[in-house]
Amino acid sequence: MNRRTLILLAAFVPVLSGCFGAAAVGVGAGALAFADRRPMETQVADQGIEMRAGNRISEKYGSNTHVNVTSYNRTVLLTGEVPDAAAREDVEKIVAAVQNVKAISNELQVAAASTLTARSNDTFITSKVKARFIDANTFAANHVKVVTEAGVVYLMGLVSQSEANAAVEIARTTGGVKKVVRVFEIISDAEAAKSASQPAAK
Repeated sequence: MNRRTLILLAAFVPVLSGCFGAAAVGVGAGALAFADRRPMETQVADQGIEMRAGNRISEKYGSNTHVNVTSYNRTVLLTGEVPDAAAREDVEKIVAAVQNVKAISNELQVAAASTLTARSNDTFITSKVKARFIDANTFAANHVKVVTEAGVVYLMGLVSQSEANAAVEIARTTGGVKKVVRVFEIISDAEAAKSASQPAAK
């Protein structure tokens, strides 16, 4: 099994349930944390933000909304669908009240919740973009977080301007991608170089 196949399989781990998914995540956690440009405490904070925000939204809205919460360096990206503009605004307020959140990019759409087929297609697009990052080998692929919703690809991460431009170009030319939205935090080339010697996650 080649490296690209492994990357594609890894991309689908979140949709699996049970012991296998937990084991697969555990095996790669150390390497991912080591190669991440965020300090360890920030990585932990991001995980906490996602969990607390997700729980609070679910407690209030249940199955009436489909909201994805992605936190990177304490900047939260909200994607998915809500029933009306009031819910869209309220979800943002819920997330803003979560400890450690410094910024929010609210990309929620007022629309019916996406179907399982649509979500599966988004997962596949994400896997293709990640695989093309690996193939291009122009930057460390693990430094860019890829989120796809309704064919729109959102890119997050602490990256230099040249890394951001390269990631956007690869994502926008990937089959099935309708649009690319930058949610990057741009850092200097010197800051980016500090992590250049760290190995990419396998």
